[in-house]
Amino acid sequence: MSETHATAPKPRKGEQRPSLFARIALFVRQVISELRKVVTPTRNELVNFTIVVVVFVLVCMAFVAGIDFIFGQLVLKVFGA
Repeated sequence: MSETHATAPKPRKGEQRPSLFARIALFVRQVISELRKVVTPTRNELVNFTIVVVVFVLVCMAFVAGIDFIFGQLVLKVFGA
């Protein structure tokens, strides 16, 4: 998969880069522009996403607990207790 990076063109020999404050101001304007595109989820979507995350975490916890139990039993059988 190819990656593209947004880089500013390098200044030519006679050109100067914008000042630090101009670059910071540009960054802030771009951040504000991107934040305007954000869509807040509805309550229904938020509840749905929360349930999905909680179920996923519970499944992961059960998987890790099961693997831990199996390896614990294996270690007890190999090394005795």
